Amino acid sequence: MGKFVWHQFSRFVSITASIYAIWASFYGLFYRKFFWDFVGGTLRDPGGLQPSKNAALFIMLIVRVPLVQIFAMIFGFMILALEMPLPLLKQYAFYRSLVLRVVLLLFQAFLTVLFYQGTNAALWSVIAFLGYIRAIGLGELMQEASQNRGKGGTA
Repeated sequence: MGKFVWHQFSRFVSITASIYAIWASFYGLFYRKFFWDFVGGTLRDPGGLQPSKNAALFIMLIVRVPLVQIFAMIFGFMILALEMPLPLLKQYAFYRSLVLRVVLLLFQAFLTVLFYQGTNAALWSVIAFLGYIRAIGLGELMQEASQNRGKGGTA
């Protein structure tokens, strides 16, 4: 049997999570719902669940002005540009950084868990995040990245 390569597994899960986050953010622009509005909310007979007053900031950033969805979409595109990869990014050191991918996935998971459509993207982002943490802990390196160091050519 072969050896399981954690950063390759995490790369595929990260691509899936980022595509999911982009589509969820797109739908979240049109169907805006703060996912955690049921925490501390009040159930009223006519009107359903009313979010608590403590969630006013999140309601403003997700429902009234969809900043969270826009930033989640931007993070999704950034992660896809690193994971797919764009040929012009191969020459830079940040392309070879697994820690950068961990940080980007952490921010993507935080942003996508806030709105209703992005909860699955948040779950898969956390799984990819944990896989990259495991790869870093095992000392894995990206072989194709170390071969392309400083070349910047097309794949």
